Amino acid sequence: MELITQKVKGTEDILPADSYKWQFVEEVMRSQAAFYGFREIRTPVMEHTELFNRSVGDTTDIVQKEMYTFTTKGGDSVTLRPEGTAGAARAVLENGVYNEGYPLKVYYITSCYRYEKNQKGRQREFHQFGMEVYGAPSFYADAEVICAAHSIFERLGLQGIRLELNSIGCPDCRAQYQQALREYFTAHKDALCPTCLSRLERNPMRILDCKSPICSDIAARAPRVLDYICPACQEHFDGVKSCLDAAGVEYTVNPTIVRGLDYYTRTVFEFISDSVGAQGTVCGGGRYDGLMEELGGSPTPSLGFGMGMERLLMAMEAQGIEIDAPDGCDLYIVGLSDQARVKAFQLVQEVRRSSLTAECDIVGRKLKPQMKYANKIKARFCMVLGDDDLAADKAQVKNMVTGDSVTVPLGEGFLDAFFGLHVDSVMSETAKQFGEP
Repeated sequence: MELITQKVKGTEDILPADSYKWQFVEEVMRSQAAFYGFREIRTPVMEHTELFNRSVGDTTDIVQKEMYTFTTKGGDSVTLRPEGTAGAARAVLENGVYNEGYPLKVYYITSCYRYEKNQKGRQREFHQFGMEVYGAPSFYADAEVICAAHSIFERLGLQGIRLELNSIGCPDCRAQYQQALREYFTAHKDALCPTCLSRLERNPMRILDCKSPICSDIAARAPRVLDYICPACQEHFDGVKSCLDAAGVEYTVNPTIVRGLDYYTRTVFEFISDSVGAQGTVCGGGRYDGLMEELGGSPTPSLGFGMGMERLLMAMEAQGIEIDAPDGCDLYIVGLSDQARVKAFQLVQEVRRSSLTAECDIVGRKLKPQMKYANKIKARFCMVLGDDDLAADKAQVKNMVTGDSVTVPLGEGFLDAFFGLHVDSVMSETAKQFGEP
């Protein structure tokens, strides 16, 4: 039979065989966010297009080439979110979350959408973990956000993740840098691609991000932003570095980092892995002190980062970091007759209400296929119920690892008896794991 359709190009299915890996990584992210005092925020998958035009920047590749934008039946221009920061900032402003006091710390785990060339480590639907801080102008905030990202890599056991750091200054000192870039690139404009030519007057810093080999080669010899930042921005950057030094977080200053979004100011950073090929940036972020005002709010110093989930999992797989699969079923109950199946169904519900996992047949299998399925789902214990067992009001529970069987009551006392077996089994396996007799 031929399927009527397949998944959209640039998207991937996360199947049950792999979803536990995502859940593990997400739990690490949530717990680290909690350690640093962050709370979750969830925003809609779509926003008014103006939000991204104003925040991300209409000279960026994202806005010019990559956004999924459509017109609603009501005539509104709506865009699927290409990144998480703008939506989070809009939600904070619209709902007055800033009234809770500063610093305001939020995190999100979300899907994003960009119409890009589909390749390894770059999909059109991708998932992002982000942390955002509002109302914190100090360089201590920059260092804390970077340390929070670093702590996630440590918890996951990732090796060889390089932190690269830069400062792109404030709007005042960056104006001088923009002029220096404009003059430099004007002298090479005959070699620039059409996209970079359109950026030359409006935002020459975007040329530094161009992937064209010719433009990249020209950009490699362009003036460096660190030569133009003002004393206040230099002091801020030095403060970030001193905090990272104190925390023992290694970094390299890379003056070519400008990030791909227009809202960044001062500190920008990237965490890079060599384990995921050309798309090596697994986390990127920085400070964006002008974003909230650009969106209609009061001037509010802000900063944060986005971490790519797919690339993170790719790096873990490349480094051989194994994520333990969830434990199998605690108890599988086989019913041999209609009456026994009803009893099995009842006992399974009792076990589940007691915070253990249990299964019984819901397909209509006979004994052998049920036992085969119990092995497939790695049931720790198995009970076979027949009419004789129901009449005696007791049955045998078999430990599927040791082969030992114990008789337990089917009525009052069943849960206590099974819990005792379960606890003894777990303790025995733990003792073996640590080499205890």
